[in-house]
Amino acid sequence: MTESNTFSAKTGGRNLLGFSRAAILSAGLLSAASVWAQDSVNDDTTVQYPASYFSQYAPVTAKDMMDRIPGLESSSSGSGFRPGGGGRGGRGFGSGSGGSQTLINGKRTAGKNNSTGGLLDRITADQVNYIEIIRGTSGDLDVRGSGQVVNVVLFEELSNSSISYEVNMDRYRDGTNEPGGSVSYSNKIGNLDFVLSAGAEPRYDHQESEEDSILGDFSPNDRVIEDRIRDQTSYDYSANIDYEIAANSSFRLNGLFSENDNPTDVFRTTTDLTVTPNLVDTEREDIPGEQSNWELGGDYEFLRDNGNRFKVLFISNSYDRSIVRERYNVANDGIETKDLFLSSGSTTRERIVRGSYTFDLRDDQDIEFGAERAQTILDSDLGLGIASSTGIPSPAFGGLVPVSVSNAKSTVEEIRYEPFIIHNWNINSRMSLESTLLYETSTIEQWGDINNKRDFDFVKPKVDYRFNVTPTLQLRGSIEKRVSQLSFSDFVASTDSQDNDSNTLAGNANLRQMWLWKYDFNAEYRLPDDVGVLDANIYYHDHHDMIDRIDISTSEDDLQSTRGNIGDGSMYGMTLNASIRMKMINMPNLLISSRFNVADSEITDPFTGIDRRFAFFGRGRWSMNFRHDVPQWNMNWGGSWSNRFDSNQKMYDIDDVVSSLGEPTVNAFVEFVAFDNITFRFDARDATTNEQCRQRIRYVGRLSAGILEEIEDQCSSRGTVVSLKVNGTF
Repeated sequence: MTESNTFSAKTGGRNLLGFSRAAILSAGLLSAASVWAQDSVNDDTTVQYPASYFSQYAPVTAKDMMDRIPGLESSSSGSGFRPGGGGRGGRGFGSGSGGSQTLINGKRTAGKNNSTGGLLDRITADQVNYIEIIRGTSGDLDVRGSGQVVNVVLFEELSNSSISYEVNMDRYRDGTNEPGGSVSYSNKIGNLDFVLSAGAEPRYDHQESEEDSILGDFSPNDRVIEDRIRDQTSYDYSANIDYEIAANSSFRLNGLFSENDNPTDVFRTTTDLTVTPNLVDTEREDIPGEQSNWELGGDYEFLRDNGNRFKVLFISNSYDRSIVRERYNVANDGIETKDLFLSSGSTTRERIVRGSYTFDLRDDQDIEFGAERAQTILDSDLGLGIASSTGIPSPAFGGLVPVSVSNAKSTVEEIRYEPFIIHNWNINSRMSLESTLLYETSTIEQWGDINNKRDFDFVKPKVDYRFNVTPTLQLRGSIEKRVSQLSFSDFVASTDSQDNDSNTLAGNANLRQMWLWKYDFNAEYRLPDDVGVLDANIYYHDHHDMIDRIDISTSEDDLQSTRGNIGDGSMYGMTLNASIRMKMINMPNLLISSRFNVADSEITDPFTGIDRRFAFFGRGRWSMNFRHDVPQWNMNWGGSWSNRFDSNQKMYDIDDVVSSLGEPTVNAFVEFVAFDNITFRFDARDATTNEQCRQRIRYVGRLSAGILEEIEDQCSSRGTVVSLKVNGTF
């Protein structure tokens, strides 16, 4: 094995955890006897996979390489539409979760939508020196508190430009063909590294559903057949720039712009079974949808001669969404009459800046302290028009009569400050302890149709302890207080896309953040000779101020509910993972992985007073997948199967209860490398029907009265999608 060029935040490109090149080289030479075995460095807390480990698989991208590592779920593309604020993009930069975090040259990408995971698809395999899995903790890492950190280390000496490309064609159940493709250009010019990419990804969707309902006396009510087609393509443009200003300072900049318009057509027939002959009502919906998203993020790092580090990160993003839903009643002669106009528009913006300073207390201890400021803003506007014989039609409401909707036009803003201090202590060669203390103070203000302003503050401690019982067995335990990000869409009136009998949902300007105490215990065992990884996690979460549906009715004749804080609850469960190479049957290139999770939860329902699970809380899931590489044929193939445990997975509302269940998901692929390292891949997504079903039980008046009104059983499926992808580099 050649000398590793491991990155280090403290030494400017020599070793991520502060060890010398000689130490890395010595550890590498000890394990180079077998190209199958991963390398272990730094007292067995770091596992290293050199580029030679992957050469037989002919990988094209860094993600292809990560897919071959046992026990590692590589990140998928991070580009696309994930609104940064309002609850969907996480709370600030955060300090890491319990899962794997991915770094590139020891650095994470300062972005949420434009993430490190997405960059892996744009880094070519020949740029990767090695990949290491860091199981310990260190002040040199860009992320904290993760189960493990995956660091993709690139060759510093590479200066040649590289272009990677992919073209693909998807074919859907209805015979529709949708093309797509992407191209990335990477280069190193002096101290400047950059990756530029553009792509068009088809997201066409054709969903067919059928619903049968019966009345409270169990007599037939109606049958609804719906055909929904979404004609969507996501266009993404991104740039990742890394500039080394000097030996001790560097700057990174990441940008993303996406367009993801999703126009949808719906055709629905409703057969009334309560009369003879049956009456058939036909409806058509035209739903043009516009979406766009941009993000700019970056970080600057300065390393002092004594190894201390100063770092600043920032993110600014915006997500714009506009949907107009117009519903028409179609007569037998084909004449259409509009009876519903529903427009919904929102803009979510997020701006975050975080600064920190890290220094050593002594050889085995370091401290990082700093602060983060975040601003999140939601501008929302909703309009409702109906066909009515009273009132004045308005062109702004599709020629229908406007209906007043409470809290339809509002702006919600949160300003948050979070000073923090993190202490990292390598107690000895086998044990480490990371302690974190954060103080969060925030102000949430809403104005427009409703005016409200509130202040919040939280103290958030965390302790993460790790013990290497043996070089292959590690135990981890953590206790953390975590505060959830509020979804700002819950503050304002919004459209109801889950129930055709309801048009809008009320907002709640008095929501409080959910928070919890999180207790985790994890054991990880790495099988010898790179056979695989086994790990288990047991967890208990003590939740407070849980958010679910609450009653806001002003009278018995006008029952209404909205999202609100319903009280305290608990959640607990266990997850078992296994990822094993089948060397015991002389098939070392067959990698089989399995994940088994069971969980339960409990909270008091605000409508009935009964103890129940959290809304739509899954009892667990069992998934299995395999990948079989056949190097002599330059091919690999595989598949995945995933099935959730359908049992009492419900959501309770003021006048109904909704249950969900579904069939397993099955995917399969085959991939081979042809001339000039061009890769051909065939995929089959949802290879079975993958039917997903929902049952809604409606009640007369309040749910608590228990007077049955109607039972609806609906099932839908999208069908199998097959695709051909061709990618390569030059």
